[in-house]
Amino acid sequence: MDTAGTVTLNGTASTVAGTSWFDHEWSTSALGPKAVGWDWFSLQLDDEREIMFFQMRRADGTLEPVSGGTLVAADGSTRRLAAADVQLSVADTWRSPATGAAYPSAWRVVIPSAQLDLRVQPWLAQQEMLVSFAYWEGAVQVSGTSAGQAINGNGYVELTGYAGSLQGQF
Repeated sequence: MDTAGTVTLNGTASTVAGTSWFDHEWSTSALGPKAVGWDWFSLQLDDEREIMFFQMRRADGTLEPVSGGTLVAADGSTRRLAAADVQLSVADTWRSPATGAAYPSAWRVVIPSAQLDLRVQPWLAQQEMLVSFAYWEGAVQVSGTSAGQAINGNGYVELTGYAGSLQGQF
């Protein structure tokens, strides 16, 4: 959503404008008994399309059946994405100096049915949150191709369960 306001730092006020992110997580009830955490992506492309995709990871490397997402077209219409519709591979990792957890820190996201081949990477690696449990949540940049043409974007990624299983945390 578009945002404008004033930020005051050390007594100096600066006018700012940009795009804000609003997230309301209703529940973690999708975390099945075998799941250890999730990878959640929200990507906004410069052609006005948006992608929300999540995968609930099990300790054995498989995914929970509820994994999937939504592709939002420029006109606002939506299409459900099943886990099989999205090819997600980790291209790099970052190790937290605070927890020792190794988090994915770059991905290739391919959605063949939408002719999308994207690279997603954090604007900066250190975006780990140390609250009642440790997780990684932060801003990412997107580059790649759409039907063979260059495309860019921004987004947000949340990674849980890399610094220990989330079972029993909620």
